[in-house]
Amino acid sequence: MIRYAFYSDIGGRAVNEDTVKLREQDGALCAVLCDGLGGHGSGDKASQKAAGIITEGWTPFANPDSLIRLTQSAHREILAMQSQVCQMKTTAVVLSVSSRLICYAYIGDSRLYHFAEGSLKWQTTDHSASQIAVLLGQITPKEIRFHEDRSRILRALGQLDSPGAEGGIIEPRQGRNAFLLCSDGFWEYVDEDEMQTALGESSSPEEWLDRMRVYRAGRIPADCDNNSAAAVWLENDR
Repeated sequence: MIRYAFYSDIGGRAVNEDTVKLREQDGALCAVLCDGLGGHGSGDKASQKAAGIITEGWTPFANPDSLIRLTQSAHREILAMQSQVCQMKTTAVVLSVSSRLICYAYIGDSRLYHFAEGSLKWQTTDHSASQIAVLLGQITPKEIRFHEDRSRILRALGQLDSPGAEGGIIEPRQGRNAFLLCSDGFWEYVDEDEMQTALGESSSPEEWLDRMRVYRAGRIPADCDNNSAAAVWLENDR
């Protein structure tokens, strides 16, 4: 059984450049979250275009390669929308859940987390300069938040020299598998321990998001970034 909830909030900005879309078909689910890059103009249009192309092209038979191909289609469409004065770009994270396969694709620093057996099992690795600093041992993973190079995204849809999206397969654990897709405006203010604690106290995806948003609300500035998240729960009895 698949249950889900999602939200997207403008925060303290004039425009919400985050987009969240979900699509159900034949008992399967596709969840997409995109975060337009605000420094390049029309990030909202880029994120909406990418999320629309990916959800419309998705099928319940999706695999990592097909999800990556959908991100490539979105990349080409965004490039075609660009002009000399508007180099719109966006991150993207995609989760496909069906009875046959759970898979994902992502580009940029919007994240996907997988929780099972009450704890965090895996998360995506940001395509950012601050993530490189972690890999080099210069900072810890938690120090990515608010690091001086946080805004330097190394891969994005609409970025000419981007190597493209990464993807893979997630093996579900027995019992409840909880997935969280979120933009940096969300995960910067809610750490992984808090995500895990909130999950253990929640009886639904909606409650999980609500509890994490309480953590976030207690520490954000007035001009905080757009923030969005989608929670997907899969009960696996096998």
